[in-house]
Amino acid sequence: MDHADVLILGGGLVGSALAVALDRHGLSAIVVDPADPAVMLAAGFDGRASAVASASHRMLDAIGVGEALRGKGCPIRHIRVSDGLAPGKLDFVPAADDAALGTMYENRLLRRALYEAVSAARLVDLRMNTRATAVARDQDGVRATLSDGRSVTADLLVAAEGRQSPTREAAGIAVARWQYHHAAIVGAFHHERSHENVAYEIFYPAGPFALLPLPDDEIGHRSAIVWTVAADQAAGMLKLGDRGFLAEAERRMGGFLGALSYASPRASYTLGFHHAARVTDTRLVLVGDAAHGIHPIAGQGVNLGYRDVAALVEVLVEGRRLGLDAGDAQLLRRYEAWRGLDTFMVAAATDTLTRLFGIPGKAASAVRRFGISAVDRIPPLKDRFMSEARGESGDLPKLLMGATV
Repeated sequence: MDHADVLILGGGLVGSALAVALDRHGLSAIVVDPADPAVMLAAGFDGRASAVASASHRMLDAIGVGEALRGKGCPIRHIRVSDGLAPGKLDFVPAADDAALGTMYENRLLRRALYEAVSAARLVDLRMNTRATAVARDQDGVRATLSDGRSVTADLLVAAEGRQSPTREAAGIAVARWQYHHAAIVGAFHHERSHENVAYEIFYPAGPFALLPLPDDEIGHRSAIVWTVAADQAAGMLKLGDRGFLAEAERRMGGFLGALSYASPRASYTLGFHHAARVTDTRLVLVGDAAHGIHPIAGQGVNLGYRDVAALVEVLVEGRRLGLDAGDAQLLRRYEAWRGLDTFMVAAATDTLTRLFGIPGKAASAVRRFGISAVDRIPPLKDRFMSEARGESGDLPKLLMGATV
């Protein structure tokens, strides 16, 4: 197709979910992404995994992607937070009849399920190995020239290109950003004892050490890891052999999962914060990391993107029923109002937690342990935190409640 309701630049976890959701509601999309599917879908665990909140999972189920993921993830039924290995902890455990707090998936499994859904969607024109070389937006519509020489038009342009979104920069949208001077080491390993579907967040002065449960495989029990270290230590950590890396990890864990083995390939990325001053412009919407990037401390990164998707789809579908095209200014104002405050509040909360738990010294640690123990004894406060972890707080779009618009 050469014209669609929406032109999506970026076919990652957020952009592809948006395209499938639009298709399910009768809206057409052209998806342009420079990635090579053969590389993107390569077999083997690349060290990256995502916690999909229960509300986000309801959306994936509603748009038909959940079935392809069934049995491939690991439910998170318990989150334990502690300040180092010192006494005092905070346990988030839903009632026995409640849904899990979220589900851990290897990113490659999410990518494959979404890629197959996009490829099969009747109203989606997926163009991989392709990029937009020129884009023009005005009151009449969106026009783009692609690297294959073809031209396409749309009513709305969606930037889902990630943190360094060139579309956002070209639109002149201001971005608040700073670095945490830390890096995250991501990977996975096997361990002697079962994780029993528990996610652990252990805070050290250099940053959180997170263990996230993955499904058992033919070797045994395993977990993903997001290990925050000082930026100048990341290269050295990556150079460690498997034996040295596992020994350091076991020391950070205090051995509570037993002996560690079979380390996966590891990767490192620098940690920073960014938040766009606005998420819309003339016939333009920002979603996912193009709009906001937060510290992984609360595991909400991809879930914020899925909340963007659910809200945008609802706005566009309701606009269609009123006879408005997808780029109508009043629809974009509604999306801006809906998502602007929510993303800012989540971003501010994660930034505050990052700074609070990063304060060194015994006095600061004692205060954190007191706070953790206090929250553990206040059920309404714990329930609020669990609601946030599930992605169920605020004004929820219908897709996040498991219903189509």
